[in-house]
Amino acid sequence: MKHRKLFFIVLILLVILELYSLTLGAADISFNKVLAIIKDTILGKYNGDIISKIIVNIRGPRILMAMLTGIGLAVSGATFQGIFKNSMGDPYVLGVSSGAALGAAVGLVFNLESSNYIYITLLAFIGAITTILLVYNIAKVGGRIPTETLLLSGIAVNFLFSSLISLMMILKKEAMDKIIFWTLGSFNSSSYSQVLMVLPIVLIGGFLIYSKYKDINILSLGEESAYSLGVQGENIKKFLVILSSLIVATLVSFSGIIGFVGLVIPHIVRIIVGSNNREVIPFSALFGGIFLVVCDTISRTIIPPTELPVGAITALIGAPYFMYLLVQKKRG
Repeated sequence: MKHRKLFFIVLILLVILELYSLTLGAADISFNKVLAIIKDTILGKYNGDIISKIIVNIRGPRILMAMLTGIGLAVSGATFQGIFKNSMGDPYVLGVSSGAALGAAVGLVFNLESSNYIYITLLAFIGAITTILLVYNIAKVGGRIPTETLLLSGIAVNFLFSSLISLMMILKKEAMDKIIFWTLGSFNSSSYSQVLMVLPIVLIGGFLIYSKYKDINILSLGEESAYSLGVQGENIKKFLVILSSLIVATLVSFSGIIGFVGLVIPHIVRIIVGSNNREVIPFSALFGGIFLVVCDTISRTIIPPTELPVGAITALIGAPYFMYLLVQKKRG
């Protein structure tokens, strides 16, 4: 890795930001107090006072979930952009997040989360895979996937699934509050049990994607180049799409729809480290974690004690950047 020193600097920055975000909230807690509580908890001296509960039981799991979600969405976004040879590739823009949310909403309507939460994740995964296959086939024109048709297909499917989710809320009013949660995105109900379910999916999935960085680099050159270099383009693409969709579906099933992370972060990373996916994927993971931890901290501290949906914060940042990219494409 060319930027090894920068990688460790960004990694340290992520850890510091996570620790600092533990100090912020309706109850301001000093940085030294946070460090002392973490130290006592690790050493088995957790005393269970109100400050310790705020740090360990409330802020701790949501910050870890925000970091993991940022990592997963950014890596998935970088993967989609690489394999589709399209800078607009993103789980949210392509409708994958909405498809996963629709699957999760179906599970909520039938109250499946009360029996086993794995059913919600499974339905979210089915929704995500169905969406990407639908968008991919609609957008395909003569063996190619033009930017315009990809975006229009993603937007159309996004609207369709959003409408279906709204219809579910009307027909099943008792599930309305839960479904609204998926459409806005939030970490306020995160727990360590959820973190432990998400952690292996994000880390193992991210590692497997990274192991294919050479293939993603070749796919970025085009189908003909991939074929001439002996890369089974369609097989690799299907593998990466399924893996990325599994990551997105898992994250959406716990945290709801959080858009534009997979669009903005890989672009910023490419400006900093170049287009080699050996660098892009790990740096996207770190910057994605930083971005969503910051956005979550803003969402719960900007108008205390009211908490804004984190998806609204990411959209405020990501939507203008998306429009900027469209303008750049038009000029290019």
